[in-house]
Amino acid sequence: MAKLISKTYGDALFELAVEEDKVDVLLEETQQLQKILAENEDFGKLMNHPKIIKEEKIKVAKNVFEGRISEELFGFLTIIISKDRYGEIDGILQYFVTRVKEHKGIGIAMVTTAVPLKDSQREAVEKRLLETTQYRSMEMHYSVDASLIGGMVIRIGDRVVDSSISTKLNELQRDLLKIQL
Repeated sequence: MAKLISKTYGDALFELAVEEDKVDVLLEETQQLQKILAENEDFGKLMNHPKIIKEEKIKVAKNVFEGRISEELFGFLTIIISKDRYGEIDGILQYFVTRVKEHKGIGIAMVTTAVPLKDSQREAVEKRLLETTQYRSMEMHYSVDASLIGGMVIRIGDRVVDSSISTKLNELQRDLLKIQL
């Protein structure tokens, strides 16, 4: 359900951004808003509090954000509050950011390896991803997970390429268990 809400509202904000020709402006504002909301947990608690009526929440949001963010984003935030969807704000904003990056041809890759990669290896991975995908540029996020033993796992959106040794060993184990003597 949360994914559907994020998609519905994120798509609406994206369509507004394209319609108003403010994709870059709203992307930057959205990323700043994400940062501000993450740093101020008390604001989120206030907006999600069940005993505070929507009108009061909208008043608080108006005092905090009006004049500091664009009218489009403020109006969008007001709609989210009035529809009791503030609990999904992180997912909605993240969906919007991802959608804009897709629109601009920027891929987001999560690369997990068993050991840290050298800069030359990182460049090679990025170059290979650009060659094998439709993206014009890549936003690379690297992490280390020693349990992979070796190889790497690459996630781009819903797609996963797992060439880790631990996965290959698990597949080999399953194949060996299927053999009956």
